[in-house]
Amino acid sequence: MITSLRTAAAVVCALALLVSGAAGTASAGVLDVTCTAPSSQNDTFTPPLTLAPQNVTVGIKAQYGPCVSLSNPAVTSGSTTVSALVPGLGCLELLNSGSLTFTIVWNTGQTSTISSNYTVDIVGAALVVTRTGTVTSGLFAGSAVLQVITGPAVDVLLCTAGLGTVSSTYSAVTMEITSL
Repeated sequence: MITSLRTAAAVVCALALLVSGAAGTASAGVLDVTCTAPSSQNDTFTPPLTLAPQNVTVGIKAQYGPCVSLSNPAVTSGSTTVSALVPGLGCLELLNSGSLTFTIVWNTGQTSTISSNYTVDIVGAALVVTRTGTVTSGLFAGSAVLQVITGPAVDVLLCTAGLGTVSSTYSAVTMEITSL
């Protein structure tokens, strides 16, 4: 009976270490800021995207908020505006992975410049863009960034089938900036 209790105690201790991690293990970073719904992003394409690649002016306008920051409680919202001429862009190219550098202007007037890579996936009827990167300068410099941008994929799917065009997309955004 004592051997069974010792064995049970050893198993419980081993499980506790597995769940909590060994002492001295590096912990996850500290969440600098998180932004949730109704954070959103509106992308515009001029001229509208077609199946045939063409030169397109892409406009990105994102509104972040509400945002919560324990390290800087004055930060409650932010925005991004980007405009660029993209050569050879069509509906199929919209689904490619890539990189993007952008700046968030926070409600405090401070800025964060972010260098990111992104992937694009169609999940059911949703277009999901996942950006991961780093704040390269400004507020939260050196911190990791994760953005998930989710919107309807119907227009994009129709366009990739040659059955329509895409003049804009509207998506919900979640964002976390975490100290490393």
